[in-house]
Amino acid sequence: QVQLVESGGGLVQAGGSLRLSCKASRTIFSISVMGWYRQAPGKERELVAVVLSGGITNYADSVKGRFTISRDNVENTVDLQMNSLKAEDTAVYYCNYKGRVRWGDPRGDYWGQGTQVTVSS
Repeated sequence: QVQLVESGGGLVQAGGSLRLSCKASRTIFSISVMGWYRQAPGKERELVAVVLSGGITNYADSVKGRFTISRDNVENTVDLQMNSLKAEDTAVYYCNYKGRVRWGDPRGDYWGQGTQVTVSS
């Protein structure tokens, strides 16, 4: 079993920055996709940004130009640098890994417990 632990959330004023980090509780054989999702009160969980094992990234239109996702394939970590934060970025942010824990395992979908990001206007 793999647990993902997020850190870096908090309260920030509009226009400020935060950096989220996510680390797995154990070594993972292969992670094809690392990503960040968020869920605001009363809304469905939505994709924020993902990064593939080869480095290709994809962002939600609402965060393009403000957020940057990066991954470390040695440490199996993924970070999300969030700049120019807006009140509408307020949500619980979840990291997600898609991959195989050990060689031969089926592909799994792993989630962190979430970290709160609150942007005050």
